[in-house]
Amino acid sequence: MFFTALLHAQTGSLAGRVTDESGAVVSGALINANSAKTTSRPDGTYSFTSLPSGKYTVAAVAPDLALTKPIAVAIGTTPVVLDLRLIVVGKAQQVTVAADGTPTVSLESSNNAGAIVITGKDLDALADDPEDLAADLQALAGPAAGPNGGSIFIDGFSGGQLPPKESIREIRINQNPFSPEFDRLGYGRIEIFTKPGADKFKGSLGYNFQHSAINSRNPYASGKAPLLLNEFENSIGGPLGKKTSFTLDVQRHMVDNGYIANGYTLDSAFNIVPFNATQVSEQRRILATPRVDYQLNQANTLTLRYSFTDTQLPNAGIGGFDFVSRGYKSSIFANTIQASDTLIHGNIVYETRLQFFRFSRTQTPNSNSPLIQVLGAFSDGGATTGLSSDLQNSYELQNNASVLHGTHMFRFGVRLRESNDDNFSRANFNGTYTFRSIDAYRQTLLKVSGAGPAQFSITAGAPELKVNQFDAAIFGGDDWRARPNLTVSYGMRYEAQTNLGDHLNIAPRLGLAWAPGGASQKHKTVLRAGFGMFYDRFAQANTLSAQRFNGLVQQQYVLTAPTFFPAIPTIDTLLNAKSPQVKRVIDANLSAPYTVQGAWTLERQLTGSTTVSATYALSHVVHEMRSLDINAPLNGVYPYGSASPIFLTTSTGIYNQQQLIVNVSAKPLPQVSLFGYYAINQAKSNTDGLGTFPANPYNWSGEYGPSALDIRHRMLIGGSIAARWGIRLSPLMTIGSGTPFDITTGQDQFGTTVFNSRPGIAQPGRVGAIQTAYGLLDPNPLPGETILGRNAGRGPGQVTVNLRINKAFGFGPEKGGPKQSGPARVDAGAISNPGGLRNILGSVSSSRKYSLVLGMSVRNVINHNNPGAIIGNIGSPLFGQANSIAGGVNGEGFSENANNRRAELQVKLNW
Repeated sequence: MFFTALLHAQTGSLAGRVTDESGAVVSGALINANSAKTTSRPDGTYSFTSLPSGKYTVAAVAPDLALTKPIAVAIGTTPVVLDLRLIVVGKAQQVTVAADGTPTVSLESSNNAGAIVITGKDLDALADDPEDLAADLQALAGPAAGPNGGSIFIDGFSGGQLPPKESIREIRINQNPFSPEFDRLGYGRIEIFTKPGADKFKGSLGYNFQHSAINSRNPYASGKAPLLLNEFENSIGGPLGKKTSFTLDVQRHMVDNGYIANGYTLDSAFNIVPFNATQVSEQRRILATPRVDYQLNQANTLTLRYSFTDTQLPNAGIGGFDFVSRGYKSSIFANTIQASDTLIHGNIVYETRLQFFRFSRTQTPNSNSPLIQVLGAFSDGGATTGLSSDLQNSYELQNNASVLHGTHMFRFGVRLRESNDDNFSRANFNGTYTFRSIDAYRQTLLKVSGAGPAQFSITAGAPELKVNQFDAAIFGGDDWRARPNLTVSYGMRYEAQTNLGDHLNIAPRLGLAWAPGGASQKHKTVLRAGFGMFYDRFAQANTLSAQRFNGLVQQQYVLTAPTFFPAIPTIDTLLNAKSPQVKRVIDANLSAPYTVQGAWTLERQLTGSTTVSATYALSHVVHEMRSLDINAPLNGVYPYGSASPIFLTTSTGIYNQQQLIVNVSAKPLPQVSLFGYYAINQAKSNTDGLGTFPANPYNWSGEYGPSALDIRHRMLIGGSIAARWGIRLSPLMTIGSGTPFDITTGQDQFGTTVFNSRPGIAQPGRVGAIQTAYGLLDPNPLPGETILGRNAGRGPGQVTVNLRINKAFGFGPEKGGPKQSGPARVDAGAISNPGGLRNILGSVSSSRKYSLVLGMSVRNVINHNNPGAIIGNIGSPLFGQANSIAGGVNGEGFSENANNRRAELQVKLNW
């Protein structure tokens, strides 16, 4: 406030905030002032700068919202602050504005044409269930999110639970990629905004049904795996008084999902035979999300939102190579409380946000037997999770301010986060035997001399450990309209955290938007350039792991080639024998990973309703996380004396990426909305995260190669089409080329206790070499033999086509008065309905107060087999193949992937 008091108003500007009837801010509203156009920001604010003096007519529209009538305003020598209040517009009414959600190019930093904005009926293209919705959002974010994937913000908060789709008002992806307000990469950032209440009661009652009888067989199951889905999705909202409104979403998910496992095992005669098993898990989940918006006064709005999730998963953790005994019961409770206060004071907007997130998980194994892990074949015995529980409490506070100062829009703020974790773990207290191959396991059972497991490991010690972490960030930025055709955006962000010695995390950001053609407001071409640094925080889970396995809290005993199979030695025996222990330590020089990214974009308005953008982006990441065994034996000598492996968490990894992304957004007709992108991508690195160990701890020459994110080609097309007779089609298609995978021998060649050694490239005639699609590979490479590089394998491409079809039946009184004929009309460049399309396209939706919507949502319409993770162990009978379809469980362990093509019947009553 001290700095803002120094600012003085300039001339030729118009700004304000857009709200709905409840006082809640409206993001993404289109505002027109004569020929000038802009959209409201996530906090509802908008601004025009450098407007010539004169009289203007201001109009605004958002999905289902509009001004009652245009507002006349005079722009003169002082700034004009004009708040816009939108009301709910019935679909049967005529709304005439310059554009109704049609894509346009703009010089605003937050209106880059490469962003994907999904709102209104376009949301129908996305899945209803949270796990499928999360997969759709990651696909939309594309490959540009860097080595750590896309980030999701919900109503401005990081982390938390994905809200029910019914409560989502708008989704923005890749918007304003170089804003200093956000810590993660803008390309790949997903922002979700939930719905506020309204001045009239609205609601919906929905039911979804799915059965394996109407689905296609999973290609990795011997028969059709069972799947039964019953979902209830209900929503209601409305006024609680003149200044208060609410929404309430309640969902109940009941999914009996068949988990599929397959691989190779031994029959009673010790022959190697394939196995295929299916285990049904009766998954149950309840979600409840109330939200209240209270208008304290005309300039101050308070929003309170609560979310509760209860998930119960019996027989979780089964799939891939697992036998049924490997399952465990998982119980999850999650609570999220959010409070947001928005205050407008003159030309300043203050935002204060507070979030509390509590996550609790308990896991109980079905069996406490030791795990028998046969690499590339099967896993039998108990779950290594053991009896465990995890209780996390996370707090987040944000305080931001936006200041309009002539041709500048300043934005600055601070974010504080703290997380506490009370973790109880008996992981691997039951012990694990590891066999390098199915043949080695067979010889062990046949009692062949010298045969046996390659490794035995077991953990002991104190199961409970508490850790906490705090991080803080401060940012400041400015969107400066330097000229009518030039916007300069610049800013800085500083971050710091505990559990990391590196505190100098300064992240500058810069963006330019220039429109050729001088001062004309009707820009059809915009050139953008941007640069930024983005830091990744060192996760609290990494600190937890290092403190737990420091050799004092818990002890990880690892024995190579044990001779006591299948007996389990006592901990006292291992302790007295001074058996080797795996210890984990964090590098004293550990630094936070950061990405340096630059991007150049050409945006073009092709027609009044179609935009295209082409972006070339370069990313360079240093201090990427990976692990090293710094006590691996060299010529039989252990550097630290004992034979205990020492796993060092280090930040010596690098990552390089370049990509070309072409985005298209079009609304050629009021009934048709389409969006999509094509990306060509190349990504190389020497690590794929903290779980990556160099195959040879003393020779890293083969580590730099294709990253796991090196998906060369990716394309996505989605949208919404309103046909006649109340039918709406919502397609979503994604196509991607294959993902790299590492090829290994299934051996621990260098004594690191990690089975990630890679084969050599053999010469013809080499005894024991294996002919593969990647050449003749030697599982026992000779000294001096060239070793295959990391991630040398490449999986098959992925093709998924999803389609939702809805049919609406309207009944009851008209919405907003007597019925008017024809669909809602949109002006300003929208193509009129040609005669050839009149028999295909129809009204946007029913004009009646009540509607019954019947529909079907089909995932993977073409029934294409999209393989999951490819098995890279050349000693496995399944080398180069997958044993599951793509997609797995979500963060809660919930899944619905028992079948390949899934058809879901849906019915919904709206009022």
